[in-house]
Amino acid sequence: MGGIEVGIISVVLIVALIYLGLYIPVALGLVSFLGVWVIRDNPNIAVALLSESIDGTISELVFASVPLFALMGLIVSKAGLGKDVYEVANFAFYRVRGGLGIATVAANAIFASITGSSIASASVFTRVAVPEMRRFGYRTRFTVGVVAGSSVLGMLIPPSAMLIIYAIVTEQSVGRMFIAGIIPGILLAIAFGTLILFMAYLVPRFVGGQEAAGVAAEDWANQTWMDLVKKIIPVIILVLVVLGGIYGGVFTPTEAGAAGSLAALIIAVLKRAMSWRDLWEVLVETGYITATILFLIISASMYSRMLGVAALPTVFGEWLNGFDLSLGKLMFIYVVLMVLLGTIIETASIILIVVPLFLVVLESFNVDLVWFGIVTVVGAEIGLLTPPLGISCFVIKSAINDPTVSLSDIFAGAFPFAVTMFLVLLILITYPQLSLFLLEIGYAK
Repeated sequence: MGGIEVGIISVVLIVALIYLGLYIPVALGLVSFLGVWVIRDNPNIAVALLSESIDGTISELVFASVPLFALMGLIVSKAGLGKDVYEVANFAFYRVRGGLGIATVAANAIFASITGSSIASASVFTRVAVPEMRRFGYRTRFTVGVVAGSSVLGMLIPPSAMLIIYAIVTEQSVGRMFIAGIIPGILLAIAFGTLILFMAYLVPRFVGGQEAAGVAAEDWANQTWMDLVKKIIPVIILVLVVLGGIYGGVFTPTEAGAAGSLAALIIAVLKRAMSWRDLWEVLVETGYITATILFLIISASMYSRMLGVAALPTVFGEWLNGFDLSLGKLMFIYVVLMVLLGTIIETASIILIVVPLFLVVLESFNVDLVWFGIVTVVGAEIGLLTPPLGISCFVIKSAINDPTVSLSDIFAGAFPFAVTMFLVLLILITYPQLSLFLLEIGYAK
């Protein structure tokens, strides 16, 4: 059996194994190992490539940013900053129809800028926002849909773990990827807020919350502006430390992760929200998250090397070039593939598996890989809201712990936000300068 046949069969086999429920890194690693063995008819070569994959990935300094940003996000969650941000956003928007939904989007956007994780956002705001929105009279499907939709901002607004992984795969600057994600992240948040306004006026029965202003006015009767300032100051400090440090040239992204974790720990201690037991739990959870991500990266690196041995990227590129596709048609194929894969596997796997296949094709179009990375992340993130996988929806289902809220309710509520994401994705593809503007005006180092 030739390398091309093995490469094609490996793609089909990996998808089939994932559908059957096999852990994604195991599926990638197993198929990659067997693929190299079959192609070269020598298990020693497969072992050597596996060793090289391990040494050539996690030994890179840039991967230190993965546990550091994970640690910062967990400490921030433990310190209750998500709840504080939500209360401030609630005060700002409760007078607007559908305002609590907009407040959830705004709070998630801010929270994303200090955690970089959609899963963390979905988990935190399910516990914080859903009970509050239901108390204010908002419908269940709308409530869980808003939380699911706005949670994806964590993968786009920097610091983002997915942007870090993409930067590593394509050998781009992590700092440049972070800067490129700012405007698209803000655009997506504005699009979500606009969607909520439209739904509040056009389909008020789906949204609910007509009595929200009265309830909020009672809640905020004893609050002062100073109370709000005290709640938002820690968040501002973290944003300045992490993003200000990166964009100001004070820290590298990895150093910013360490500085942000230290700042978050100090804030948690000052708020008396972190005991020694809590710190131990956070460290253990950080270890779990880091091990999971690095295991996935090692497996995907092995898979990429197996594809290289099979020469599949080169053949795939020559095959697509044979159709004489324009960049627009190529992007159409890529986006459809991203969205479809996003329904069955999570974003990191998509980036690690698919992006290397398209890099060969993109060379002939002189495509800016930073812009392509933003398109990739947004396209794959749509799958977080769509069945059958829809990771954010599953996280919300497990976190809400309410048997009256079904998974179908969450998917139905998230559907308008998935459509909105797709429309924003088309805008980002049509106008690349939205992703590249801040880089072009000279803020990138």
